[in-house]
Amino acid sequence: MAQTGVPFGEVGRVRDWLGIKAPVGRPVGEHPKRPIQGFACTRSEVSGARVWGWAAERFGTPERFFARFFVANYSPLVFMEESGRNRTPDKLPKAEREPLFAACDRALRRTVDCLDPRFVVGVGRFAEDRIRAVLGPDISRVVGCVPHPSPANPAANRGWGHIMDQSLKEIGIIDL
Repeated sequence: MAQTGVPFGEVGRVRDWLGIKAPVGRPVGEHPKRPIQGFACTRSEVSGARVWGWAAERFGTPERFFARFFVANYSPLVFMEESGRNRTPDKLPKAEREPLFAACDRALRRTVDCLDPRFVVGVGRFAEDRIRAVLGPDISRVVGCVPHPSPANPAANRGWGHIMDQSLKEIGIIDL
């Protein structure tokens, strides 16, 4: 996402499958070990390759995928350790995490209110937990979870696309 601004934004998939080719600005506080190169970045991002590769395989075109799905990040920000490693929002110090969660919770609530989806699905348990915290006992929506595609998730390394299919089937979204 840091390179393209697209959730799970693996450069090749965003450019070649989603068809997005746009200039990407560089942040003022750029991490020296993780420079923003935009679409010139040659590193592949496994999570994004899995998400958009799955979507391409199952739906063929972005239009067919987006006729049924919308993808948004809970937090559109990237946090980096001094080493350049990603830090997930739930690992931020409490003083930083609480105001971030408050802003992201408001944005999530507004997104759900605007789109009025029947299903709201977290990609990973953290996202599902935030959805449940924001929506509470909203019985007009089905809340579910699919596995996070990160290589840090051991299950994702054993056929993530199949696990994704099964998870969506269990939630009641697709029948494959």
